[in-house]
Amino acid sequence: MTTDPFALFDQWYAEARTTEPNDSNAMALATVDAAGQPSVRMVLLKGHGPDGFVFYTNREGRKAGELAAVPKAALLFHWKSLRRQIRIEGAVSLASDAESDAYFASRSRDSQLGAWASDQSRPLADRATFEARYEAMRARFDGQDVQRPPHWGGYRVTPQRIEFWQDREHRLHERRVFTRIADGWSEGLLYP
Repeated sequence: MTTDPFALFDQWYAEARTTEPNDSNAMALATVDAAGQPSVRMVLLKGHGPDGFVFYTNREGRKAGELAAVPKAALLFHWKSLRRQIRIEGAVSLASDAESDAYFASRSRDSQLGAWASDQSRPLADRATFEARYEAMRARFDGQDVQRPPHWGGYRVTPQRIEFWQDREHRLHERRVFTRIADGWSEGLLYP
């Protein structure tokens, strides 16, 4: 049994990638605004390692504003086919421009154009307005590479706490929790 939470995450994530029919990298991201109002939405994990868990988004949308006001977040992976979940809590920082540029370049052209066309989380009068903006971006970047918009990039959640939950019969679940300490991680169990 591993006592390294990142190695255990890698093991569980590898299994999820072979068993989950859709978006094994989907995770719920919970944030809170300056007034303490929580908000949660699904995002996609695009990188992970001992330095944290990375996702990308428009840095002018609601979640970005909440992360700027309170740079802490919680993540939840739920893999129903495996009857497992992983909860992660920690501080949030911006991914580097180089890291954001590299990931943006790997996206499909349509996704790149969509990042330019969308005023994420802001009111939209009708779908036709967004589609017209998308077509305008297609024309703007016709015949050239689509560069990352200055308002779009990555965020890294650096975990302070990671909990691994495994479903067991009769709701006698197994819960392992890792808490960051000065020289590594402390591990314990929680009642189901």
